[in-house]
Amino acid sequence: MKRACYPGSFDPPTYGHLDIITRASSVFDELIIAIMKNPNKRNAFTEEERVRMLQEITRDLPNVKVVVGHGLTVEFAKSIGAQVLIRGIRAVMDYEYELQQATANMFLDETIETVFFVARPRYSFLSSSVSKEIALNNGDLSKFIPEAIIEEVEEELNPLKKKKSGE
Repeated sequence: MKRACYPGSFDPPTYGHLDIITRASSVFDELIIAIMKNPNKRNAFTEEERVRMLQEITRDLPNVKVVVGHGLTVEFAKSIGAQVLIRGIRAVMDYEYELQQATANMFLDETIETVFFVARPRYSFLSSSVSKEIALNNGDLSKFIPEAIIEEVEEELNPLKKKKSGE
């Protein structure tokens, strides 16, 4: 059985993430989405909130599981029995960064492969950061965030919605 691990911060999960998850889940027997800590990022959502949101948007994908991971990604992948790391590539900048990460991971553990999924053009600009910026400025998130979690994302990030729900 081929088990893959898709690590990331997913803060919040976007349609771009969901597209990679859906495509990877059709290629591998089991896909583990690992919410990893990134010391360079300040998260808007707790690990528990991100687990819940990812579970909600992947509930129709029976071979997908969501977990919280710690430590080096490649070591975590090995600890859960994954043979492959999944990474999404949006643009050349992503490729350069991801190639360095994949090479470092290969140096740390040659048994774990990295497979790149190229973003569909409609998602090539999309990131959690862009989504947060749109939400903070009361923009329309419907093309960025899956419908099943959009209300939760807006309530957390949109100052106008926060005010209404806090009344």
